[in-house]
Amino acid sequence: MGATDSDLHELFGRADKIGIDAPFGWPVPFARAVAQYSASTVWPSAEVRELRFRRTDKVVREKLGRWPLSVSSDLIAVPAMRAVRLLAEMAAKGETIDRSGDGRFVEVYPAAALSVWEFPSRGYKGTKGSAVRARLVTDLAERTADWLALSRNDWARCKASDDMLDALVAALVARAAHIDRCDPIRPADRALATAEGWIALPRSESLAELV
Repeated sequence: MGATDSDLHELFGRADKIGIDAPFGWPVPFARAVAQYSASTVWPSAEVRELRFRRTDKVVREKLGRWPLSVSSDLIAVPAMRAVRLLAEMAAKGETIDRSGDGRFVEVYPAAALSVWEFPSRGYKGTKGSAVRARLVTDLAERTADWLALSRNDWARCKASDDMLDALVAALVARAAHIDRCDPIRPADRALATAEGWIALPRSESLAELV
C-alpha cells in the first residue's frame, strides 16, 4: 500500500513472477482508431464493444459471465497507465516484456481468480463489503493453511483492505502462472494477447497446487 515506483522496482528485482492487477494494453481497434483520428481527424467504422473490450476481456466474459472493466472507457485506464509505464521502464533496463504473461510479468484480475476458486467475488469491496471480505479471508486462510505462511497481522490487513486482499490474490495467481496452472492461451488468440495483454485465469483446482 502506498508503494512508490522505486519501491516497486526494488520488489521486482526480488521476484521470479510478478502479478499486476491492471491491464497491460488496450484493444487493438481502439488503439488504431485513436491513432487514425489523431493523424487525420477520421474516426474509423467500428462497433463500440470492439473499442471497449480486449480479446482477453471477452474470454473472461465467456468463462465467468462477467466483463472486466474496460481499459479504454473506465477508470481502470489510470492504473493501466502506471502499469505500462513500469513495464516500459523495465524494458528499458533490458527486461523482456511479454504482455501475454509468458515473461516475469503477468496481468491478473483478482475477482475472476476468486470466482474460479469458488470464493465470493462480488460484494467484498470497501466498507460495505467488510463482512463478506472477513469471511472470504478466513476461508482463504483455512484453504491455504498447509503451505501459505502469512502472519496474523497480514491476514488482518487483508480483512481491513480489499486492496491488500487483491494484492495477495494477485501474488497467488502469479504463482499459478509461474508453475503452469493457468488456462492456456489459444493459438488463435496469441497475437492479440501479445498486443493487448492477457488476463491469467488460474485453473479451478490450482489453489491446492501452489505449494
